[in-house]
Amino acid sequence: MERARERPSSNQVEEYTATVGWKHMLLHSSVPDIIGVWDAVDSGKSLCTLLCHRAAVRDAQWSLCGRKILTGGFDTFLHLTDVETGKDLFTAKNECKISAVRFHPLDQNTFICGGFSPVISAYDIRMGKVIHVYRAAVQQHFDLLFLAEGREFLSTTDCVSRDSADRTIIAWDFATTAKVSNQIFHERYTCPSLALHPKESVFAAQTNGNYIAIFSTQRPYKINKKRRFEGHKVEGFAVGCEFSPDGTIIVSGSSEGNVVFYNYHTSKIIRSIPSQGSACIGATYHSVLPSLLATCYWDGEIRVWE
Repeated sequence: MERARERPSSNQVEEYTATVGWKHMLLHSSVPDIIGVWDAVDSGKSLCTLLCHRAAVRDAQWSLCGRKILTGGFDTFLHLTDVETGKDLFTAKNECKISAVRFHPLDQNTFICGGFSPVISAYDIRMGKVIHVYRAAVQQHFDLLFLAEGREFLSTTDCVSRDSADRTIIAWDFATTAKVSNQIFHERYTCPSLALHPKESVFAAQTNGNYIAIFSTQRPYKINKKRRFEGHKVEGFAVGCEFSPDGTIIVSGSSEGNVVFYNYHTSKIIRSIPSQGSACIGATYHSVLPSLLATCYWDGEIRVWE
């Protein structure tokens, strides 16, 4: 059942991301310089709008406590904002346009960011500066994902050749900045998004080959060739995917606008929500109420489903 259907107050919204955060709140960021917090459970109404960026806000993430929002934008700035007061707690200027920000899973004073640059930077909020720099022979990083306990993280890049996808997914040692592996995915597709399984030692990679691939989180990050999730289209859009809180379902958006649910164990489609008119670029489960799902669309619309 559809619970909410809201659109941000903007004349033009070209790209949209949404994440469910503390209790009832839903966070969104969009290509206009808008960060919005919504009541996703009851009224579906806007709770507040943050205007700390001066260009597109490509990514936003809740802190673990759910009271702060980390954002990165095409204005090259990073902001950590208190949701209740709207106060800017931390600001830093990055060297490039930012497309992904991720808190360290065990230390919420530390985060990484990447974007339109060969460089990924790790910041310490307490010190107010960059503490680690990770360099790859690529032009752009699409997504970032910390593995369990935060000792290692993954990045996906634009590097793909005619015959293989060398460096498409790179594993990094967080503390030493060493490149652990760049030979993880060997098919000639880029991967716009990653997702970590909540219980098993695996991660999912959305590919522009119109399927989701599964990999081990243990070195050498071997792909599961027997399990592939096909039935949705991706090409042309940075489509997101996510595991359900219990890990039994993978949900994905699609360039055709459908929301597709896969059984994690069988790889079969168990349900598909028809297109709402434009590409569905993201779907995220509520962290506490697993029956609630938020989806966001290329035209700027957010829908919450029960």
